Amino acid sequence: MTVRIGVEEEFHVVEVETGLLVPRAGSLLERLPKGTFTTELKQSVVETNSGVHASLDDLHTDLLGSRRRLDTAASAQGLAVVGAGTVPLARRMSAVPATPGVRYRHMEDEYRAVADEQLICGAQVHVDVPDRDTAVRIMCEVSPWLPPLLALSASSPFWQGADTGYASWRTLLWQRWPTAGPVGCFANAAEYDAAVSELIGTGVISDAGMIYYDVRPSAHQRTLELRVCDACPRPETVVLIAGLFRALVTHARERLETAGAPACSGRHEWLRAATWRAARSGLEDGLIDPGTRREAPAAQVIRALLQRVRPQLEAHGDWETVAALTEEALAEGSAAHRMRLVADQEDLLACVDLAIAETRGDRRPPRPAVGEPARVTPSPRLDPDGPYGPDSARVPGA
Repeated sequence: MTVRIGVEEEFHVVEVETGLLVPRAGSLLERLPKGTFTTELKQSVVETNSGVHASLDDLHTDLLGSRRRLDTAASAQGLAVVGAGTVPLARRMSAVPATPGVRYRHMEDEYRAVADEQLICGAQVHVDVPDRDTAVRIMCEVSPWLPPLLALSASSPFWQGADTGYASWRTLLWQRWPTAGPVGCFANAAEYDAAVSELIGTGVISDAGMIYYDVRPSAHQRTLELRVCDACPRPETVVLIAGLFRALVTHARERLETAGAPACSGRHEWLRAATWRAARSGLEDGLIDPGTRREAPAAQVIRALLQRVRPQLEAHGDWETVAALTEEALAEGSAAHRMRLVADQEDLLACVDLAIAETRGDRRPPRPAVGEPARVTPSPRLDPDGPYGPDSARVPGA
């Protein structure tokens, strides 16, 4: 069975000269094709929807193509885009209004400061599943391994010009929404849908689109959607996470087909703590090992995940790519770590420059001194050239 994947990415819009977040998404979208690029709650965010792909190489080509199109549209206006959970520099929250529309206006009015401070971006991965019942049952099985994926994506150490002490401050901001965080275990889709209907009935949320669990079945497709991750500066990080999540979903589906029931006990009370640990640590400190539910070095937990799904990675032809990208991530550290190094050595504007360059697909050092040419190193391993992507259906927006 070919298990296809697709990705939604959110990008901050910043002013190149100052590095500040700006509400200019609309001017970018005017220059970009509809469907592939769309709006989000805040006017400072543009969302992209990838095609549906069977191979990680094709996914990488697609992601890099979307980023280059965004970069071209932005640079023509003195702007740039940043794939990260948060950007280091931003004016007061009121300077970034919500995108026009009834739904967004309701969210702004109802959730006030939570919506005002939604200056965050995530990356979502969709993986094919046979049906919604299977998707719901797989959620229980994969949930313990989602915090390590968050740690791999961590890219939001700064908020409003200050270091938060967290690798993913976006996670702490995101979890203030009433339905964000780890999901419970459900026997089937009907049980899950009943729980969603009950939540809507409380009036706390207005529709199923506001179910913001770390993983959820798509309301529109036969996919399971990963939602726990920060947006990532490097497209290779997104490819790594997509490969691991597809393998986790496949591993869980195979276990269900063999055993007929999830191996998970359903006791997920510890998962919120594990998610907090991943948001605090990134790859630079301990994570919670899903096997022991005790803290262990991040590299140990990530490598345990890699070995757990090695048969599924090999079956998809992903093992060499994912293993290499995993070791690179562990050697270089999280995006949050890289940003902090640049901020410590130079300043937050240089940190924004680094994130802009990595988002575009470059490995660019900090802002050069006056008169010194910038050096650009292409992203390794995955082919950065090739067609923009196949003529296939695109992942719909949330």
